[in-house]
Amino acid sequence: MTIFGKKIRELRKANGWTLRDLAPKVGVGFTYLSKVENGRLDFGDYPSEALIHRLADALDADEQELLLLADKVPQQIMKRVKERPEAFLQLANLDDRTLDGLLASIKSSRRKKRRSR
Repeated sequence: MTIFGKKIRELRKANGWTLRDLAPKVGVGFTYLSKVENGRLDFGDYPSEALIHRLADALDADEQELLLLADKVPQQIMKRVKERPEAFLQLANLDDRTLDGLLASIKSSRRKKRRSR
């Protein structure tokens, strides 16, 4: 099972849906969704960005997170990486503890800005 497939299964089950429930909501067959969840797709069968968008909408999930989990880089992120490759290279080399601290600092800063408005 891939990380993407595991996330889709988790989101589907959180909604209380079977594969047969979700399939018509996103316009694919339930057997295809089963292959997605279980990571049993051939290379050419990988979900398109359009399907990932429909999955995000149906499952009320973060589309950019799903794209990343499916090894597709969202356009907004790709644009930013190209603008500041040195920053992303530094982020990629941080250990988890340091990265978690940085993210906590960013969240705290955003909350302070919202409160001051």
